[in-house]
Amino acid sequence: MQNKKVIFQDWGSIDYQEAWGKQETIFADIVAQKVANRTNSTANPTDNYLVFVEHPHVYTLGKSGKPEHLLLDEAELEKAGASYYKINRGGDITYHGPGQIVGYPILDLDNFFTDIHLYLRTLEEAVILTLAEYGIEAGRFPGYTGVWLEPDSERARKICAMGVRSSRWVTMHGFAFNVNPDLGYFNHIVPCGIDDKQVTSMEIELGAKQDISEVKARLKHHLAELFQMDFQI
Repeated sequence: MQNKKVIFQDWGSIDYQEAWGKQETIFADIVAQKVANRTNSTANPTDNYLVFVEHPHVYTLGKSGKPEHLLLDEAELEKAGASYYKINRGGDITYHGPGQIVGYPILDLDNFFTDIHLYLRTLEEAVILTLAEYGIEAGRFPGYTGVWLEPDSERARKICAMGVRSSRWVTMHGFAFNVNPDLGYFNHIVPCGIDDKQVTSMEIELGAKQDISEVKARLKHHLAELFQMDFQI
């Protein structure tokens, strides 16, 4: 039986490494429960989590990324007040920082649907629907993950990056949605390994800082609708 109950947590502003460790613990517990269910006559439902966070300035490099896509050395990183981690998600390099909604869905996809491509498209759709509520038309860029504005033009720019990990259909890592971040930090990397496209934010597109709590609430609503989640606090 599918368990669509999802434990929602907002960890607030949290160091990247601390959040990564907490994710790994939850992920490992869910995987362990799935393994145990294979041998138990009475299977227990696996948990699902949706976590929102904001991180202090940090660059993360995925498994398929190139270290040279970070354009700063150690001294320059320190001067920028940023940290750097090589991590176990897919994708290349990206930036996280204040003013950005970072979402970590830690889901057992056996409770929803076992299709990673559909999973990514559904995450993208939740962001697209959220942006539409603010009058921002967004879509997908063929061949790339994430959410883009004017994807079919020379002005294509990314507003939400994605990179996930999955094992036994359990997911971790997720998306980074630019609401009010300092986009200057993207100048220190080749974002997602794409050197000919720009990044943007809701603040830039709308000309004013946005209420990030309100954006989180709308995004959470769309995720719940699309995945048919039953949120547990």
